[in-house]
Amino acid sequence: MNETRRDRDTEGRAHNARPRDGLGRPLPYGAPGVARQPEGVVRTPAETVREAQRLLDAGMPFHAHEVFEDAWKSGPVAERELWRGLAQLAVGLTHAARGNVTGGARLLRRGAAALAEFTEIIDVTDVTEVTEVTEHGHPGASGGLSEAGTVSAAGGPSAAADSPDSAGSPTHGIGVGALIGWARELAGRVEGPGAGPVDAAVEAPRLLAGRR
Repeated sequence: MNETRRDRDTEGRAHNARPRDGLGRPLPYGAPGVARQPEGVVRTPAETVREAQRLLDAGMPFHAHEVFEDAWKSGPVAERELWRGLAQLAVGLTHAARGNVTGGARLLRRGAAALAEFTEIIDVTDVTEVTEVTEHGHPGASGGLSEAGTVSAAGGPSAAADSPDSAGSPTHGIGVGALIGWARELAGRVEGPGAGPVDAAVEAPRLLAGRR
C-alpha cells in the first residue's frame, strides 16, 4: 500500500523537508538544494535587517522573507505591520524573479501599502532617493520636507528623524520611503510589455536608509 510521503520534524510535527532552490521553488527529493532558514528564530531588529540584507544580496529573497516573518511573529505588535510589509516585498521580488509577474507586482504593491503607515518618520536621505525615482517617471512616496529635515506622509513635519543608527526608532533605520518607491517602480516594470523574470540579486533593495 502506497502512502503519500509526509515529512515530520524531530517532535513528530508536519514539516516540509523537500529541498528548494534559491528562490524557494521545490526540487525533487534527494536533489541538492539551498538550506532553509531555521524557523522561529528571535533576532534583534538590527540582526533581522542584517541577515535579510545578506540574503537579498545573495539573490535569495524567499529566504529573506522567512527572516522577516520571524520578526513579524515575535516582535512587538506595533511593529508587526512593518515586518509583514517587508516580508511581502521579499515575496513579491521572489515571484518577479520566478517570472510570475502578476503575483509579483501584486505583492510588491501590497507590501508598499503596508509600509505606508511608517512613512511619518523617515530619513531625509530616504526622501531624496524616493524623489529621484519619482522625477524619473516612477511613482514614489509623496510628502513635503520639513524644517527638521524629516517628511510625513501627509506632507507636514514629522515627530523625529530616523537614521540607520536609530535603534529605538519605530522603523529601526529602515529606509521605508525608498523601499516604497522601489517596490512601486519594480511592480510597474515587471508588468511592462515583454518583461521577463528579473535577477533577484541585481534588483535587491537597500533596507537601511542612506545605504547603497
